[in-house]
Amino acid sequence: MPLTFAEIGEEAIIKKVGGTPEVKKHLENLGFIVGSTVKVITSLGGNIIVNVKEARVAISREMAQKILV
Repeated sequence: MPLTFAEIGEEAIIKKVGGTPEVKKHLENLGFIVGSTVKVITSLGGNIIVNVKEARVAISREMAQKILV
């Protein structure tokens, strides 16, 4: 399921990162790597704030749709 469907406070393992090669590279640079855990902190407006690799990252809902957990 896409990361946007994860509940607040839920921890999940990243199964796949989609999108164009540029988008994949950008998300990998932020720490969204297949097999790593991600935890949804909150959802504000069109953005989702997550903990990934012990860092807080805010990504757009559109980017979160490309991350499958």
